Amino acid sequence: MRRFALLPARRSTTFGLRILLPVIALAVSGCASTGGPQRVGLYTISEQYAAQSQDSRVQFIVLHYTETDFAKSLNILTRGPVSSHYLIDANPPRIYRLVPEDRRAWHAGKSFWQGQTGLNVSSIGIEIVNDGNRGNLEGPFAPWDPAHIEAVVALVKDIAARHGVQPHHIVGHSDIAPQRKQDPGAAFPWYRLVEAGLVPWPDAAQVATAQTRYTGAVPTVAWFQEKLAAHGFEVPRNGELDDATRRVIVSFQMKYRPASWDGEPDAETAALLDVATTPGGLRLFRDGQWQVYQMNVPLGK
Repeated sequence: MRRFALLPARRSTTFGLRILLPVIALAVSGCASTGGPQRVGLYTISEQYAAQSQDSRVQFIVLHYTETDFAKSLNILTRGPVSSHYLIDANPPRIYRLVPEDRRAWHAGKSFWQGQTGLNVSSIGIEIVNDGNRGNLEGPFAPWDPAHIEAVVALVKDIAARHGVQPHHIVGHSDIAPQRKQDPGAAFPWYRLVEAGLVPWPDAAQVATAQTRYTGAVPTVAWFQEKLAAHGFEVPRNGELDDATRRVIVSFQMKYRPASWDGEPDAETAALLDVATTPGGLRLFRDGQWQVYQMNVPLGK
């Protein structure tokens, strides 16, 4: 199986230190108002009127793995040049808030999703303690404990509900930076988030039909690039199966077909990609049943 290197990413120089800091696990809740009228010099700022045309600055939730243990993760995220809003430990599962939600955490780096860039300014980052693949591009990825994932589900559900984050804006670091990141990895159980009604998924029946169609004639590389771009990725548009394109295919496969993520543009990948980018192709599991998911339509309307 052919593998190819990810582009180098900046790592904290404090990665190897084991500095334990006293941290209190905070309850997951929104930022409270300070209360009372705000004054600027001699003037009081009135909140008598409120605009209807507004929403939360938080538009995305980005999931990461730490690729190290809790102590090192905590040190990096509180003392190093990177940070995240939340850190979730594994044994036992425990959620720590490291950056208030109304402030920017430095977790996404150079990033792109569905036309949006620099996602640090519009996202909440969640780092999850997990060994990942320890930098080995061949894998394997470390497994996830079900209890650990339930903590992730609970936190994502709370954040998404409070900020109105759309299901297709709940992504992995590898989605928004596929040239340099693989987290949360092929072992991450995205389908558990599907079952919780948090992220949409390609309709299985449509995928099966499309796979039969593509088995005899796999689309061109240019087709894959166009569909990957339509899905949300930043991807070359040169019609060539270069390493940059393969990395994007790998990112897509790790989420939707984690059993095989070799970067090859095959019939099954084409079917998943086609359904995921066709109107009416995505499904969202809500209220005990599958519903057709439409992007950018407020839920419940």
